[in-house]
Amino acid sequence: MKDFQYLAPRKLDEAAVLMAEHAGSAQLLAGGTDLLIFMRNGRKSPDVIIDAKQIPELTRLHLDTERLTIGAAVSCRTVWENTETTERFPALTDAATLIGGIQIQGRATFGGNLCNAAPSADTVPPVIVYGATAHIVSARGARDVPVEQICTGPGLTSLAHDEILVSLSVPVPAANSGAAFLRFIPRNEMDIAVANAAARVDLDETGATFKAARIAIGAVAPTPLFVEAAGAALNGKPVSDESIAEAAGIARDAATPINDMRGTIEHRKQLVEVLTSRALRRAIARATGEK
Repeated sequence: MKDFQYLAPRKLDEAAVLMAEHAGSAQLLAGGTDLLIFMRNGRKSPDVIIDAKQIPELTRLHLDTERLTIGAAVSCRTVWENTETTERFPALTDAATLIGGIQIQGRATFGGNLCNAAPSADTVPPVIVYGATAHIVSARGARDVPVEQICTGPGLTSLAHDEILVSLSVPVPAANSGAAFLRFIPRNEMDIAVANAAARVDLDETGATFKAARIAIGAVAPTPLFVEAAGAALNGKPVSDESIAEAAGIARDAATPINDMRGTIEHRKQLVEVLTSRALRRAIARATGEK
């Protein structure tokens, strides 16, 4: 690991100025669970590390009547230990409790997981199906972007070199809504997903008809993938095995996995179909009051 300058600003505008001054040579540190490994193996070699853990806007977790705000440096453990967050956004907890072991969960963050842009990122599909928005700031101004537009390729994002992901804004789900996240891994814990899937459904008052749905899959494309067509296929359809199978088939067809040591293309596409179906069923159960 080469020498680097460590900076720990306490204000967002100060961090934005530093990112602008060192654009292209600075790296923001949220949790560091990936960054430190990349620096050790030479995959990344920033001249400047800007620690985000002292900036209030990036370490804030707040839930009001309209939305949940997750600061980019809020740890996964902080999210799943919050009882109200877990109750209202169970798919976030599904993912947050699967990332590494308890020590990693105490450091890893939703924002860092998103900006790392790994195709297999576990927390990204859930925030996509919840319809989250990323709040991004630089010395040039601010912008809000749907989360599904952040990852552009393996390890690549739509953020400019001087931009900071400040927070994720997740709308509070309506009544009769449920969401779930599932993944398949070769071992029981602490492994990278061969495939994963998240689903969110909004049902009518009877629980018999889909009003809306969102489906996202991971580890089977260059980026975590929002399969808009799969969710749209459920709109207005009855809650039935046939409807679920149709949406799961669309998700399967949208997957573009590769063959590697962890799975074949055929296996991964089959997993997408199975995981999407199961995630939809769990989301439906949660929407109708089952646990």
